Amino acid sequence: MILCVPGPRALLPGALSTDVPQGMRAGTVHSTPCLQSTPPVWDPAKDLRAIASNFCYLENSGATRVSVQRWYWGAVTAAQAHAALQEASEGAFLVRDSSHPMYMLTLSVRTARGPTSIRIQYSGARFLLDSSSPARPSLSSFPSVPSLVQHYMGPERKAEEGKLEVEAPSKPSQQTAQEASVVLKLKRAVYKPQGLPSLQHLTRLIINRHSDCPDQLPLPRPLLRYIQDYPFKV
Repeated sequence: MILCVPGPRALLPGALSTDVPQGMRAGTVHSTPCLQSTPPVWDPAKDLRAIASNFCYLENSGATRVSVQRWYWGAVTAAQAHAALQEASEGAFLVRDSSHPMYMLTLSVRTARGPTSIRIQYSGARFLLDSSSPARPSLSSFPSVPSLVQHYMGPERKAEEGKLEVEAPSKPSQQTAQEASVVLKLKRAVYKPQGLPSLQHLTRLIINRHSDCPDQLPLPRPLLRYIQDYPFKV
């Protein structure tokens, strides 16, 4: 909103008004500046940086130069993800590309009632889980998906455990709100079937789990850079 308060103006071209407001001296009248409120402008480059760095982290979640063993499975279907989780224990999870055009990623997790998928929302360079719970506004958001996963694996998740909306119910017309919600518990990442993560990556995870400031450890610079490429515990 722009609010402009006009000051004294000329009555005739080239002539100034001689009227002076009561209680003021001539020559002391000044125009009032415009009060302008400018809405914040969102920088698209911030989205680009956030999304690019997030997928870089996901690509590094167990990958090596010669093979790919990570818990980000990429472009697999819900059926493939659920098949991979069918025999897993409760809390096993993986992240994959979402089949919904409005979402980038989906978290597939083995719950008490079987494999379930929950969409991951992206807004304002932050990621959060899609939820139908009344507590949805209080759900935490994160700068990356690995930090989101790490949060829900840690003790912090107990304060936010709530009912989350599944990705694609098989019979929406017959499914109640109670049936379409799950309680999220993440315990163990399920890696792609090519094999286990590299020893380098497992060592990096151990360092991250046991050090609050790994960049200050007395390690060779190349190793420090390798740790900084994936500063997560999962």
